[in-house]
Amino acid sequence: MSGGEAARDEGVCAADGSAVTVREMTEEDVPAVAALEQVLFPVDAWPERFFRQELSQTGTRRYWVAEGAVQESAVQEGAVQEGAVQEGTPHDGAAQLLGYVGLMCVPPFADVQTLAVARAGRRRGLGRLLLRTLIEEGRDRGAEQVLLEVRIDNHGAQHLYRGEGFSVIHTRRGYYRDGCDALIMRLPLADLEAPTSASRLRSPDA
Repeated sequence: MSGGEAARDEGVCAADGSAVTVREMTEEDVPAVAALEQVLFPVDAWPERFFRQELSQTGTRRYWVAEGAVQESAVQEGAVQEGAVQEGTPHDGAAQLLGYVGLMCVPPFADVQTLAVARAGRRRGLGRLLLRTLIEEGRDRGAEQVLLEVRIDNHGAQHLYRGEGFSVIHTRRGYYRDGCDALIMRLPLADLEAPTSASRLRSPDA
């Protein structure tokens, strides 16, 4: 998808073969997204207004949500948390918010603003699906590299990022509110050493 295209639903299959819809996030999604954010990131959760501010910056931002069915077995096992599935809503076969991802792109750089998958949506390849959606959009917008921050103790996320070609380039000490360090990871989308690279041309050593 390019930055100028209209929002549309994209029906895809998760790694387990289940149907998932990835579509552009809208204002109507923000309450559910913010609720899931509070569940998954209680220390560093963004408030609703942050998401609304991000969505308003259409020139440099793009956000997506993933929706799909939550099986009754996941509910019975306690995998569904508040925010992922609202109390009193049907579970089995009903489309629910399973994850979201956000991009900031100011070429030659793209940044993963946020990436989250509900517990009920894990082990289905949704994190990889959302990340690849973001990477492709960054490439379409002219980014030469994708950057992100990840908690040093979030080994699951690090495994996902490394599997998609990211590598650690720096550590930010005490980056998170609870004092946890952040790893800065990068995925090159172009040859950053090439003389024509915009990244290299902007470098003081170029």
